[in-house]
Amino acid sequence: MSAEFDAAPVKLRSRVAEVFWAFLKLGLTSFGGPIAHLSYFRAEFVQRRRWLDEKAYADIVALCQFLPGPASSQTGIVLGFLRAGFIGGLVSWAAFTLPSALALILFAYGIAGLGDLSHLAWLHGLKIVAVAVVAQAVWGMARNLCPDRERASLAIAATLLTLAVPSAYGQIGAIIAGGIFGRLFLPAVVDVRHSPLALPARRAHAALAAAIFLALLLGLPLLASAISNHALAVFASFFRSGSLVFGGGHVVLPLLQQVVVPPGWVDNDSFLAGYGAAQAVPGPLFTFAAFLGTAMRSPPNGVFGGVFCLVAIYLPSFLLLVAALPFWDGLRQRPDVQSALQGVNAAVVGLLLGALYTPVWTSAIFSSKDFGIGLVAFLLLSYWQTPPWLVVVLGALVAAVLA
Repeated sequence: MSAEFDAAPVKLRSRVAEVFWAFLKLGLTSFGGPIAHLSYFRAEFVQRRRWLDEKAYADIVALCQFLPGPASSQTGIVLGFLRAGFIGGLVSWAAFTLPSALALILFAYGIAGLGDLSHLAWLHGLKIVAVAVVAQAVWGMARNLCPDRERASLAIAATLLTLAVPSAYGQIGAIIAGGIFGRLFLPAVVDVRHSPLALPARRAHAALAAAIFLALLLGLPLLASAISNHALAVFASFFRSGSLVFGGGHVVLPLLQQVVVPPGWVDNDSFLAGYGAAQAVPGPLFTFAAFLGTAMRSPPNGVFGGVFCLVAIYLPSFLLLVAALPFWDGLRQRPDVQSALQGVNAAVVGLLLGALYTPVWTSAIFSSKDFGIGLVAFLLLSYWQTPPWLVVVLGALVAAVLA
C-alpha cells in the first residue's frame, strides 16, 4: 500500500505522526535482535495496523535481506516510506533508532568516567557475554546459510582469509570472492511466488542515489587521505562499514573493530564493553556506532560524535534502498543474482566466525571461569530463549560476584 502523495498536508502530517509513534514504541520495546525485530514489525504493521498484507511484507523483508546493511532497520525505513513517503522513511528510522542510540551514548559517558576499565569485573562480564552472542549468531547463520559442504567450505575459506589479512581488504575480498564462487558454482533457488510492491520511487531517483553511494564509497577514503582530515576519515570509515555488511548487525563488529581499534580511536576494552552493552538495549545493533562516536578519544566525539557516526553508518542504507526499490521485483527473480547471493551469505558466516576468534574471544576468555560464564550464556541464548538483555545483566553480575 503506497503512500498517497496527493493527499492533503494535514493527512500527510497525520501519517507522519502515526509512523513516528508506532516506531518509537517499537524502538523502546524491541529486544532480541534483527529476527525478533522483523517479528515485531509483522505483528504491528501486518496483523494489527494492516498497513500491508503478508505477501507485500515478505517481499520487503526479501529486499532488505538482499541489500547490505541492517535488515530490520531497512525494513522499518521501507514501511515508513510506504506509509508517508520519503519523510515517513526518515521518521521511522529516527524513532526506531533514537532510544538505543541515546542509551549507548549515555553508557559511553559512564565508562569514560571510570578511567581504566581493566579492573572492572562487571565490564569484563559484558565482554564474555559478547562471546556468547556472536557464537549464537555464527551458529544460527551457519545452519541457515551453510547447509551443504560447498557453502560450509566457502565459509571456512572466508574465515582463513580474514584472519590472514586482518583488515577491511580481507573482509571485502572475502565477500567479493564469495559472490563470484556462488555465481559460478552454486545453483539458484528462485521463489516465483511474490507480490509486486507499489513503491513510490522513480528510476531517476534510483540512478542519483546509486551515483552518490558509489561516489562516497570510493571517493571519501581518497579525499580523507589526500587532505589528512580526521573527521572525514571517521565518516569514510563508518560509511564503508555500513556499505559492506551483509547478514545483520552482528556482522558489523569485525568491520568496526578494524576501523576504530588499530588507529587508537577507541581502545579494545571500551569497544567490547560497548558491544556487550548494545545487547542489553532495545532497537538495532547498528546504534553501536553512536557509542563508538561518543567514546572516541579525539573529535568528533561526545554527543556530536555519536550522531556523526550514526548518520555515517546508516547513510548507505538510505541510498541503497532508494537505488534498489524500482528494480527489485525484476532483479530478485534472476538466477545469477540468487546464486551470487548464496555465496555472499556463506562468506558472511566466515567473517563472523573470524570475528568470534578475534577480537571477541581473544579479548574476553582468559580462564576456565570466563569460558564457563560464556558457555552458560550461550546455553541461555540458544536453547532457553532467554532475552539477550537479561543474559547481559546476568553475565555482568556473575562476573562481578566471582571476582
